[in-house]
Amino acid sequence: AVPPGGRVLDVGTGVGAAALCYAQRVPTAHVSGLELQPTLAELACANVARNELTKQVKILNGDLLAPPEAVSAAGFDQVMANPPYLPAGRADPRIAPEKAISNVEGEAVLVDWIDFCLRMAAPQGTITLIHRADRLDEILARLRGRAGGTVVFPLWPKREVAPKRVLVQARVGIAAPMRISPGLVLHEPNGSYTDIAANVLNEGVGLDL
Repeated sequence: AVPPGGRVLDVGTGVGAAALCYAQRVPTAHVSGLELQPTLAELACANVARNELTKQVKILNGDLLAPPEAVSAAGFDQVMANPPYLPAGRADPRIAPEKAISNVEGEAVLVDWIDFCLRMAAPQGTITLIHRADRLDEILARLRGRAGGTVVFPLWPKREVAPKRVLVQARVGIAAPMRISPGLVLHEPNGSYTDIAANVLNEGVGLDL
């Protein structure tokens, strides 16, 4: 959570799912969502209205490489992002163009996303990313010397199955050491959600990173 009245930025908000979940769980926060694709930004605005969160959540259509003035001032207490997972050279060329924008890096590559999040965060503000576990080394390398207290939080598909996704959280401008969290097991052997994953998804319970 952020301090009462704190500012949160969701970079690449898509249709606003993460921004809306955050606003619902932390009702004192002011959340901005930045989305490149106009169609998705329109859907996000509609979702904000349908959830009656227009006073708390604002959606902006724009590019992180040339951000709109409303976010260029930075100073956000929390910046969160779900960047495209794949470099262009590793993506299936048959992927639909509209899906590729969300899943495959374009002009903005992973280091650009991380740099933007760091710039947008206030001093000692927090950035939180979700990404592929096999790109964790790139993320940590870009954060080194610029953010600290880094927490790597693995998302285990099942017990004894290697994680494909990790949450990475860090605070700007501090020098605390990194640690690896036990993380979260998502599914039971039968495929159902574990109790803690179900509580996060259905009840809005927060994760203790």
